Amino acid sequence: METTSVKAGLKPAARRSALLGAMFLMATSAIGPGFITQTTAFTVQLGAAFAFAILVSILVDIAVQANVWRIIGVSGLRAQELGNKVLPGVGWFLAALVFLGGIVFNIGNIAGTGLGTNAMMGVDPKIGGALSAVVAIMIFLSKRAGVALDRIVVILGALMILMTLYVAVVSAPPLGEALKNTVMPEKVDFLVITTLIGGTIGGYITYAGAHRMLDTGITGVENVKQITQSSIVGILVTCVMRILLFLAIFGVVAGGVALTGSNLAASAFQAAAGDIGMRVFGVILWAASITSVIGAAYTSVSFVTKSSTKARTRNLITVGFIAFCSVAYLLIGQAPQQLLIFAGAFNGLILPVGFGVLLWVAWRRRDLLHGYVYPKGLLIMGVVAWLLTLFLGYSSLTSLAKLWGENP
Repeated sequence: METTSVKAGLKPAARRSALLGAMFLMATSAIGPGFITQTTAFTVQLGAAFAFAILVSILVDIAVQANVWRIIGVSGLRAQELGNKVLPGVGWFLAALVFLGGIVFNIGNIAGTGLGTNAMMGVDPKIGGALSAVVAIMIFLSKRAGVALDRIVVILGALMILMTLYVAVVSAPPLGEALKNTVMPEKVDFLVITTLIGGTIGGYITYAGAHRMLDTGITGVENVKQITQSSIVGILVTCVMRILLFLAIFGVVAGGVALTGSNLAASAFQAAAGDIGMRVFGVILWAASITSVIGAAYTSVSFVTKSSTKARTRNLITVGFIAFCSVAYLLIGQAPQQLLIFAGAFNGLILPVGFGVLLWVAWRRRDLLHGYVYPKGLLIMGVVAWLLTLFLGYSSLTSLAKLWGENP
C-alpha cells in the first residue's frame, strides 16, 4: 500500500480522497454478510422496537471509534505497536487474536461473495466466491494498490446504500412507528444491543479505518479535527446502511409477510420488489462481502507487519492471506459453525483488550501522543463504552465455554 505524507506535501484533493477511503474501509468492513443476516433476524424478532437497539449501538459505536481514531491518529502508531509500548507482548497477543479471527471470518466473507453472485446471476457459489477472491487479489497486486482500495470501497459502499434505499422505499415501512420506537421502545433486548455493537465494531473492524489512515500519512496533533470528523462520518455511514436495511425489511414484516427459509434477507427483498429485489439483494450481498474480504485481509495483515514494512511486501502478504482463505472456502464450502463461534469469542476479547490499551494511552501515556492533552469528556465517554465491551467479552467467553463443554 503506497504511503503518502501530509508533511511531504499531500495535495488537498488527495488528502480528502485518502480520508474518504479510510472512512469507507471502516464502514464497509462492518457491513458484511453477517451484518445483513443479523439485521434481518433482529428486525423479524423485534419489529419496530429494533429501532431503539440501533440508536444505542450507534451511540456506543461513535464513543469507541472517535477514541480509537484519535488515539491511533495522534500517536501515529498502530494498535499493536501501542500495546507493546504499554506492556511488552500485549500488542502481539492482540495481533494474534485479530489475525486468527480474520482468517475464519474471511472464509465466511468469501462464502458471502459466492452467495451474492448466485443471487445476482445464478452462478455456482464456489465459482462466484473464487472469482470474487481473484478480484480482491488483483486490487492488492495493483501498482497503485492504495488508490484502488480507497476507490473500490467508496464506490461499493455508495452502491450498497443506494440499492438498499430503493428497497426501503418500495417496501413502504411505517416510519411513524419506527420513529416512536427509537425513543420509546415497546421492547428492549439488551442481548440484541450488545450483539449489534460487537458486530459493528468487533474484531478487526475497530481498527480498519484508523490503520488505513496511518498508511496515508494523515496523522499527528495538527490533524485531530479531520481525524475525528472522519471517524464519526464513517460510523454514521455504517449506521445509515443498517437503518435503511432495517426499514426495508421492517416494511415487509409490517405488511404481514411471514419470512421463512434459510435466507430471511433474500426472502424480504424478493417480497418487497419481486425478482428485481432478489437481484438487488445479490448485488448488495456481494458488495458487502467483497469489501469485507478486502477490509479483513488489509487490517489483519496490518497487525502482523510493521509500519516500516515495504508496501509491496505488505501487499503480497495480503494476497497470500486472501488466497489461503479462498482455498479453505473451496475445500470446505464455508467457515464451519464451530470455528465461527471461536472467532466470535476472539472478537469478544479483542475489543476490551485493544480498546483498554488505547484508553490507557489516552489517560496515562501523553508521551505516546506527542504531548497532546486528551479531552476528558471523550475519555470518559470511551471508558463507559469500554465497560460495556467487558460484558461483550464475558458473553463471548461464556459462549466459548459452552461450545467447549459440548465438544470435549
